[in-house]
Amino acid sequence: MDAATARLLRAPETLALIDGLPPYDAIEPLSFGSRLRAQGLDGALVAAVLTQAELRLKARAKLGDFAAGMLFTREGLEQATRLSVAARHARRYAEAGCTRVADLTSGLGVDAMALAALGMPVVAFELDEATALLADHNLRHWDDAVVVHADSMTTVRGVDGVDAAFADPARRTGRGRRHDPRDYSPALDEVLALRDALPALGVKVGPGIPHDAIPASTPASPVEAQWVSVDGDVVEAGLWCGPLARHEGHAALVIRGDESHELVGDPVPGEAGTLGEYLYEPDGAVIRAGLVGPLADRTDARLVDPTIAYLTSDAETATPFARGYRVLEAMPYSTSRLAKALRERGVGRVEIKKRGIDVTPERLRPQLKLRGPESATVVLTRLAGRHTALLVEPLDR
Repeated sequence: MDAATARLLRAPETLALIDGLPPYDAIEPLSFGSRLRAQGLDGALVAAVLTQAELRLKARAKLGDFAAGMLFTREGLEQATRLSVAARHARRYAEAGCTRVADLTSGLGVDAMALAALGMPVVAFELDEATALLADHNLRHWDDAVVVHADSMTTVRGVDGVDAAFADPARRTGRGRRHDPRDYSPALDEVLALRDALPALGVKVGPGIPHDAIPASTPASPVEAQWVSVDGDVVEAGLWCGPLARHEGHAALVIRGDESHELVGDPVPGEAGTLGEYLYEPDGAVIRAGLVGPLADRTDARLVDPTIAYLTSDAETATPFARGYRVLEAMPYSTSRLAKALRERGVGRVEIKKRGIDVTPERLRPQLKLRGPESATVVLTRLAGRHTALLVEPLDR
């Protein structure tokens, strides 16, 4: 989006037009657009308005009712923090006693909104002019939230009163995601260099960040690396420095509905052992944080294989950090052997999970030629280095 389009979207008459549209999922965009153009509206304006209606609908999954009245770009919405997670970010700053926060890469302003909602003044920097204009609209309800169209890396040190900073570097280009922190925009090392001036620094990073890219804690600047999952999906990782670090080391925050649980520890490997009566699939945040070993210790479990993130135990254990299954049958893996076992059980529908074995569930499923009224869960993995198929039953069935 260019700045001219952003200004057009901010015009009162355009906002009124967007607000007056039916829900995007209740219209047929092509015919509805034709009707608007027949009323004399410019084609470019119609396209921009319908795009905002579409993005507001998509944004509800992340932002709930706040999506209504906001303006978006596709790229900005893709990277925007879920509002429930942004609220947790904001509480860190409030609990650390921060008084004015610089959002170094504000994007559409979601994290700045969460900070401002807790009464913290925010200076929201955005390098792209069009995005800055949209962020200014989205932050219009908070007088202490100021949007600055500038490069924060060259200007933030000179802003009066700022005692904390948050950054969400861009991790996507036209060719896809940037996995190397050196390729973030701005680069992760460049952002972390601000710790000398702003010790209370938080950085949102990709969940796949290599552990060796995480800065080490020091007595003067502790660092907490936290991975976050929401309803089973790993949505982000965050590096929290100085007074924002609640503890040193790694953490996995698991959010399901209104509940949240946090596992804290050092990323140390666990011990492997024989398959027990129960199998546990750790949450993705636990796996990304490298805390499968500590979870095994906490639940009196063991790994099924030194290189596989499945746990097993001889007793049922309730934990919010893993999904549990009762093991019904284990067999050396082959397509014919698995198909025979499922056929004998009358299985016509199967959920296939796999880890540590080169199998594509979508290709395997038709090869099994399933028939029958029953459903089953199959786990394909390695046990003691051998490819194995497990028939399991979810404990939460």
